[in-house]
Order: sequence, then structure tokens, then C-alpha cells
Amino acid sequence: MENILVNKRSLSSRDWLVDVLVALAAPLFAYVQLYLATSPIVFHDDTFRDMVGILTGAPDPSAYVLLAFTALPLAFRRMFPWPVYVFVIVLYSFAQDSAPGYAFSIIGPVIALFTLANERPRMEVIVAAVLAAFLLCVATIPSDNDSVALVVRVQNLSYMALAVAAGVAWRAYQHSVRETEQRALEAERTRETEAARRVEEERVRIAREIHDITAHSLSAVGIQAAAAEKLIDRNPEAAREAIVQVRMTSKSALEEIRSMIGVLRNEDAEAEMRPTNGTDRMPDLCEYARKAGLEVHYEAGSYQRQNAPAFVDVALFGIAREAVTNTVRHAQAKNLWVRLAMSDGYAMLTVEDDGIGLSSKVATEHSPLSGHGVQGMEERVRVLHGTFQAGDRAAGGYRVQVSLPLGERE
Repeated sequence: MENILVNKRSLSSRDWLVDVLVALAAPLFAYVQLYLATSPIVFHDDTFRDMVGILTGAPDPSAYVLLAFTALPLAFRRMFPWPVYVFVIVLYSFAQDSAPGYAFSIIGPVIALFTLANERPRMEVIVAAVLAAFLLCVATIPSDNDSVALVVRVQNLSYMALAVAAGVAWRAYQHSVRETEQRALEAERTRETEAARRVEEERVRIAREIHDITAHSLSAVGIQAAAAEKLIDRNPEAAREAIVQVRMTSKSALEEIRSMIGVLRNEDAEAEMRPTNGTDRMPDLCEYARKAGLEVHYEAGSYQRQNAPAFVDVALFGIAREAVTNTVRHAQAKNLWVRLAMSDGYAMLTVEDDGIGLSSKVATEHSPLSGHGVQGMEERVRVLHGTFQAGDRAAGGYRVQVSLPLGERE
């Protein structure tokens, strides 16, 4: 059960300083008001004083002590709002009764009620307001004139009502500020999360690009170097041609990697403008497979490159390059089929071979699925909201099928 006597909150040094200053300033204000009310400065007409019942001269010193204690406890108003409020309002009523004819300032109860309205739940505020209304209605009024007494009561009740309204309004304002700050923090966290997500996506993309470049080029270098090794004695000219191909392939791979690094470093303005490899490089990819000893069957009759978004065209080539590289490295195939097509708002790619497939023991031990190859292809397709299928063919071998929407898909 919540303890209504103590507020479960921590106050900063600044909060305590403000409360202490308020507690010191309030009795000074009350003393000044009492002095002005009892001196001829404000009411200099004795006849008027006698008529409304206001006394001239300072009250008993005990009245000053009581008046001080209606304000000094305000130093603890935010830590103990209920005890301070009850103490102040009851003491104010008692002080007013003990010194008839003197109008004491109600500033202490007003500040205490304002604090309670700002700190405590609405039901408690209503109870506090009812208590204030009761005590102020039964307290002695410093005048024998009924009209003046009514005005003073209405004035005091109005001050207390304003204290409640101001406390509730200030509390609503503080709540609104906290909500705004919370939304700003959440927005900042969302931006940081989004930035981290984009960094991760970029990291994956770079890893995929590097994997595609190195896997494709190094496998070609390995095949051509093996061919040169076999031909070096029997056919030096053919071996020399294979070595030239090794040099050209490695040079091309280095240029692609340097281009990527140049974009990342933002040092090469030309690198940023250099087009990314698309399906226009398919003939080069097929030539790479032919040099690896495969019979390549390439079809792209219904595929219109100019009608495909650049990101779709680039993705199709990247997937085809990965699939062909996997076939060269792992499939032990004789034939390779690469088909591009476009129909009903989709671009389709099929890469299949007649090799050993994935289900055989040898393929499982050297499966490209164990690396980033097929995973990278699937990630490309998923980002573009397409469909991806990869698996063994019924007639033997392996097939990769991709379908990418030419427009955005939700």
C-alpha cells in the first residue's frame, strides 16, 4: 500500500535549495503583509478601520511565531506534502483564531496546497481542497463586519482554488514534458537501431560482394593454373594462354576489389560513378564456365534488360555468378544451363547443371551451402521480396531458381 505521508521520490540539491528559499521567503512576505495591514500606510482612516474591525498596532509576539510556522515547514513540502499541508492549514486556522482582528497571510497554506496538487493523485487533491474549505469557513475572520468577513472568506477560498488549479496544471505540464522527452529518447533509440541495421546490411552486402568476386575469380584462377600445369610440357603455347588468362582474371578481380574499397573510402569519385556489374556481363560468365570445361547453354530471349530496374538486374547477375561458381567448383558437371526470362512483372533466373547434386556424399562434404554462397543468394532475393528455390533436380544435378518482382512488392 502506498504511503501517503512520504513521497517516494528523490530531490536534487537544486530542488532542496528552491524549497528552502521558498520557506524563508514566505514568512517574510507574510510579515510584510501583516505590517502593512496593521499600519496606517494602507488604511490611514481610523473611522474606516473601526468600521471594518481592523486593529492598529503590532499583535502579540506569539502571533509572529505562529505565522512563521505556517510557512517554514514548506522546506519539506515536496518530500512530505500531506504532513506539511495539514500542519500548515491547521496552524493557520489556529493562529487566526488566537489573534482576532489581525489578517494573517494565507501564503503558507496556498503553497502547501499547490505542492500537494502537483505531487499527489487527484482524489487526494479533492480531499485536501475539502479540508481547506472547511477550515477556512470555520476560522475566525479579522472583522466584525459581515460583508468584510464574507469578502475575506471568498478571497481565501479563491486563493486555495487557484492553488489547486495551478498545481494540477503544472503537474499536467510536467507530465507532457516528460512524455515529449521520452518520445525524443525513443526516436533517438529508433534512429540508432535503424543506423545499426543499415550498417549490418551494408556489412553483409560487402561480405557478399567480396565473396562473389573472390570465389568466382579464384576458382577460375585455380582451373586455369591446373590446365597450364598439365599443358606446360605437351603444349607450351596453350599453357602460355592459360597463364595469360590467370593474369587477366586476377587483374580483373583486383580491379573490382579496389573499386569497392575506393567507394568505401570515398576517395575515388570515378569509382562511385562506375556502373555495377549486371546481366550484360552474362557472356563473360558463360565464357568463364566454358573455360572450366562445361558445355554452357545460355538463353535470355524474353529478358529485356532495359525494362528491369537496375537493382534487379544487378541482383540477377550476382546470383547467377554465385550459382555458376558453385557449379564449377563443386558440381563435377558436364553441362550448365543459364536462362533469363521476363514475364507478368517478374524477372526469372534459372541456373542448373547435370552434376552430382547436393544429396551425394561428395557434394555434402564440399557443399556450397556450408559457406555464404547459397545464403548470400537467398539474402539478395529476400531483400527484393522475391522467391528463391535451390535443390537437386529429379534427373540429377542441381538447380537454382529465382523470381524477382520488377516493381515494389509489400
